[in-house]
Amino acid sequence: MTLPPSDDRLIVALDVPNVVAGIDLVQNLGDSVSFYKIGLGMLTGGGLALANELKAEHGKKIFLDMKFFDIGATVEAAVRGIAQFDLDFLTVHGDPHVVRAAKEGAAGKDLKILAVTILTSLDRADLDASLIKAGDIPDIVTERAARALAAGADGVIASPNEAALIRALPEAEGKLIVTPGVRPVGADLGDQKRIATPAMAIANGADHIVVGRPVHKAADPRAAAQAIVTELNS
Repeated sequence: MTLPPSDDRLIVALDVPNVVAGIDLVQNLGDSVSFYKIGLGMLTGGGLALANELKAEHGKKIFLDMKFFDIGATVEAAVRGIAQFDLDFLTVHGDPHVVRAAKEGAAGKDLKILAVTILTSLDRADLDASLIKAGDIPDIVTERAARALAAGADGVIASPNEAALIRALPEAEGKLIVTPGVRPVGADLGDQKRIATPAMAIANGADHIVVGRPVHKAADPRAAAQAIVTELNS
């Protein structure tokens, strides 16, 4: 049986407790995965050190999912600090002032700034509770994406359900769309509310998909990752 090669359209989220668990998972997955996401949940468990180790010693691509949000000067300083580590993707909230500051901080580096639109774990009731303006989520996501891209973002984070709408935007030409909320057929939905399968997400215009629990909680994580890659190439 010929196993599929790694495909950097698949980004595996290292949503595990600490560096030791992260390294164990990466070693288990081996060459089946070339791109990893490290988020806030891992940060206090040595996430930045792990990101640098995976990049420098294992040749992996790294998506640092920090979702920065603050005044412009603070965001710029934080991104400048991150940009020195030669990582690949970094998330910030999609407010235009945040995006502009992040791009200033990343100036001269290859770090791609990705703007968060609406978190994929949120639905309209959640937005109402947060006093977010009325309207359908796809419309709000698309408007936020257009504004973030116009402010200079290299791409956006959005659910697979909105990827096609964003890809159709004039501002999205040549930009990245990265979609969390992706679940292979039969996988548990967890806390995600706006989801699609890997193949659907790519068909809708996504460049990369982010998958966490369906891989790292699988009985055989390597086989789970390989099945996703097979689906992406089917």
